[in-house]
Amino acid sequence: MKKQCTIVISGGMDSSTLAYYLKDKGYELEAVSFSYGQKHAVKELECAKKIANDLKIKHTVVDMSFLGSLLNSALTNKDEAVPEGHYEAETMKRTIVPNRNTIMATIAHAIGYSKGIKNLALGVHGGDHHIYFDCRPVFIDTLQTLLQRSNGDDEIKVFAPFLYIDKTDILRLGLNLNVPYQDTWTCYAGRTDACGKCGSCSERIQSFQQCNTKDPLEYEK
Repeated sequence: MKKQCTIVISGGMDSSTLAYYLKDKGYELEAVSFSYGQKHAVKELECAKKIANDLKIKHTVVDMSFLGSLLNSALTNKDEAVPEGHYEAETMKRTIVPNRNTIMATIAHAIGYSKGIKNLALGVHGGDHHIYFDCRPVFIDTLQTLLQRSNGDDEIKVFAPFLYIDKTDILRLGLNLNVPYQDTWTCYAGRTDACGKCGSCSERIQSFQQCNTKDPLEYEK
């Protein structure tokens, strides 16, 4: 049986590293990305395309930008600034997009499953557990059960190999796999260069520092 998997690629470090990790494991991948009204959509989707092209895998972008005006989050509300600081700060809860992973995971899996691809891969990791409920182990287990029940197929699996490690561990893995991190995007602010101050940027900067490696991304001065 072929090793196949649909993967949600955001263009960020985690999902990009996951794509290289699964490719290295011999999986045939089908990549799906989403435009859901996020401020950083242009940069994010450009990077997702670069990663998919580099790996020579089919890449589909699902346009759900209409959701931006319906989902109350600092990532989608154009009148609200993305909060700055570490993810443990109370203000970071404003970066939660309601049901985001549920929406993207079920649509991505449906696209793959319609082509005979049973497995789904997500780049969620242990560093996200504190703030994002849809990045926790119980969510991944529940999601797998949901997809199995909704399709009547117990062979469906949800892969989340980074579930118990943090971004620094992911970066170490990715450096060994030669992931082109200059082609990834992390910042939530939606400007030309990465802000270097939002929770996502802060976590990325910290991971490169801990790995004693220069981050190839340009940041605002």
